[in-house]
Amino acid sequence: MSTTEYTRVYYGNFILATRVREELELADIIPIIKDEGESQRLGGQGSLSNGIQEIYVHNDELGKAKVIVARVEADMEAAS
Repeated sequence: MSTTEYTRVYYGNFILATRVREELELADIIPIIKDEGESQRLGGQGSLSNGIQEIYVHNDELGKAKVIVARVEADMEAAS
């Protein structure tokens, strides 16, 4: 069984991921951003992800991060 110290808390487009990242950082949570498209571009390959990013946080901060992500998603839903 594989264990990791980080858990994905968000998966979505670049614009919303940026908002989530900023809110997490304001709460003193340092997220890890995974962008397969950018990695492929930098490696000289084509990209199929169309700006989709994943945000991971350390498991110690998971509960706090989930609350922040839920709030950001609700704010964005209300704005649309």
